[in-house]
Amino acid sequence: MHSLFTTIIVVSPLCIHAQVGYIQEGNASFYADSFEGRVTASGERYSHLKATCAHVSIPFGSLVKITNLDNNKTAIARVNDRGPFVPGRIVDVSRSVAERLGMIGTGIARVRLEVIDNQSIKQNSQEEVSKTAAADGDNKTTNSQSTAIKTNQPTAPAEVVDYFSVEVQKQTKKGFYVQLGSFREQTNIFSLLADAQEQFGKKTCVQVVAANNDRLFKLLIGPFTTRADAEKVKQTAQAKYQGCFIVEIR
Repeated sequence: MHSLFTTIIVVSPLCIHAQVGYIQEGNASFYADSFEGRVTASGERYSHLKATCAHVSIPFGSLVKITNLDNNKTAIARVNDRGPFVPGRIVDVSRSVAERLGMIGTGIARVRLEVIDNQSIKQNSQEEVSKTAAADGDNKTTNSQSTAIKTNQPTAPAEVVDYFSVEVQKQTKKGFYVQLGSFREQTNIFSLLADAQEQFGKKTCVQVVAANNDRLFKLLIGPFTTRADAEKVKQTAQAKYQGCFIVEIR
């Protein structure tokens, strides 16, 4: 496939996922009763009564708004655990959050997740710096000026940086496609795009849909000349991309 240009995109998933306004869509599940009282990845004990959730990369302490796309019910939860580690699922919620979302009966729900507050992340970082400065002050004699410098000194978080080589060619091809997912933030699609290209190669493309001053980026596989051909690929894709479906572009 001839490309109009090639560029290198550098994305830090930790920074992207911490940004207010970060949006992700996928399936949600909720904690089983056996998890009550267990220690989460953040060190906090899990409780069904707390409005908490698990995500693979959104920093601990972030507040996320979760919307059940099947009934439009919403809930706000705080990230304090890592997971879920099941293909197609993007978040595990506590039982109290699941009740608010109306997903107790179904177990699994299609949801939209949005980061709405990351102030606690900054606050925790500042507290850690202050604790470090105070500990240094106890161990050796320091004047107020040097202590102030240590307190204001930033600590650089460890970041995982991914590199994406992107070949872009504008195209308008009619036919059948398998849609793997959709995102409002174009940065959110790079990881999924790279993963899909490993499996489906050059048939992977992105469709940009503009409406009401908003844009939606859809990850597609295709085109296929018949729905039957698209259905075969869908059967293969849904093992990893649960909820994928066929669309026709005319």
